[in-house]
Amino acid sequence: MEALKRWALAAGLGLGLVWAVVVSASMPSWWDPSKSCFEKLGPRVSPDATVHTGWFPPSATCDFGGGDVRDYLSTTQSVVLSIAGLLILAIIVAGIAFTLQGLKGDPGLTRSADGVDLKRRHRNHLLYGALDVLVVVAVLTGLNVAAIIFGELIGGILFAITALAGLAALAAVLDRHTGPLPSTALASRRRGAATGAIILGVVVAATGLTGQLPFFRLWAAPLAAVTYAVVVHQQWTKAAVPVKSEL
Repeated sequence: MEALKRWALAAGLGLGLVWAVVVSASMPSWWDPSKSCFEKLGPRVSPDATVHTGWFPPSATCDFGGGDVRDYLSTTQSVVLSIAGLLILAIIVAGIAFTLQGLKGDPGLTRSADGVDLKRRHRNHLLYGALDVLVVVAVLTGLNVAAIIFGELIGGILFAITALAGLAALAAVLDRHTGPLPSTALASRRRGAATGAIILGVVVAATGLTGQLPFFRLWAAPLAAVTYAVVVHQQWTKAAVPVKSEL
C-alpha cells in the first residue's frame, strides 16, 4: 500500500502525458488541420475546412462550409478518451493527496551529524545539487515546448505538475543524502518540496517577466541552478542556528 501511495502521482502523471499524446494524435494535424479533414472525411473539391477542437471531452469537427459539418472524432472515440481521462485524473488527484500527506506525520528516525564533515557535506550539496538541477531543468525546457505544442492547455498543466513533483523529489533525495544534519526523512521531504516549488516559481516568474510564457528558454537551467544553490544555502544556515529552549 505504501508503495502504491508513493508511486501514484508518478503513475498518474505518466498516464496523463500518454493520454494527452493519444488525444493529440487523434485530432487533425496541428500542422495542416484542413488537409487532415480532407483526407479523412473527403472527398472534397477543395481541402479547405474550418477545424474546431476540444480537449474535454475530446472532440474535433471539420466545417466544409454551407452547413456541411462533420465529426473528425467518432462518438466512441470521444467517450473512451473521456472515461480514460477521468480515471487518470482521479489517479493524479489521489497521488497529490498522498504526496501532501507524506509532508506531515511521524518524522521517523533522526540521522545525527556525528562523525560527518558538515562543511564538505554542505559544499557537495550545493555543487552536485546545482549541477543536477541544471541538467534536469535543461531537459524540462525541451519537454515544456513539446507538452504545450502537442497537449495545449492540458499538456501545459500536466507539465507544470510534473515539473514541480520532479524538482521536489530531486531536491528531497539530494537533501537526504547530502543535506543538513541532524535531520529526518520528513524534514528532507519538506525542504525538498519547498525547494522545488521555489525553483519552479522563480523560473515561471522570470519567463513571464521576459514575455516568453508559456515556453521556457535554455537560460532557465542556469537560473534554476543558482536558485537551488541560494535556497539550499539558506536551509543550511537555518539548520546551523541553535534552537533556544524556553525556561
